[in-house]
Amino acid sequence: MSSVNLTSLGANQLKNTTSGEMVEVGSLWREQTVILFFLRRFGCQVCRWMAAEVSKLEKDLKANGIALIGIGPEEMGVKEFKDGGFFKGDIYVDEKKQCYKDLGFKRYNAMNVVPAAMGKKVREIASKASAEGIQGNFSGDLLQSGGMLIVAKGGEKVLLHFVQKTPADNASLEDITKALGISANVQAGEKPQCSEDVCTR
Repeated sequence: MSSVNLTSLGANQLKNTTSGEMVEVGSLWREQTVILFFLRRFGCQVCRWMAAEVSKLEKDLKANGIALIGIGPEEMGVKEFKDGGFFKGDIYVDEKKQCYKDLGFKRYNAMNVVPAAMGKKVREIASKASAEGIQGNFSGDLLQSGGMLIVAKGGEKVLLHFVQKTPADNASLEDITKALGISANVQAGEKPQCSEDVCTR
């Protein structure tokens, strides 16, 4: 099972990007089950595609009283991200990146970030994102990885703790609905098939 300490994690502070208010992470799951989607960067094209994917579940989540929350490691790019409508949930910033540390979301370094960012899986999703009109940029912290945490109402237990191993990794819609014990009427986006240099849509 997950080794996440919800007590210490819940005491961390996040900034609401709409109100500017600081809130404790634990307040997000106090009254409802919550999906916490941790983005690498708000400007990341692949992250934007993943945000759009998980947002396909919004209606089913609302119907089951489940909140969808996006969290970024810095404010840079958040306005463009929100204006782009990539994500259908509230958005917060972990200014100290303490949640990222506590959840084991690794940081790349100058030596390993380029091979990770140029990997085949990343190119496949970037191609799919481009085909859907989702663009990105290279502004902000390029070294942070992300993931997802799903916590049951009241902090009763962790339902899913997903940690990215590469920038292209994401929890599938099937994994998310299975962890929540709900059904959803959505079609997951199909990733394009790629040879080593060419992606087809």
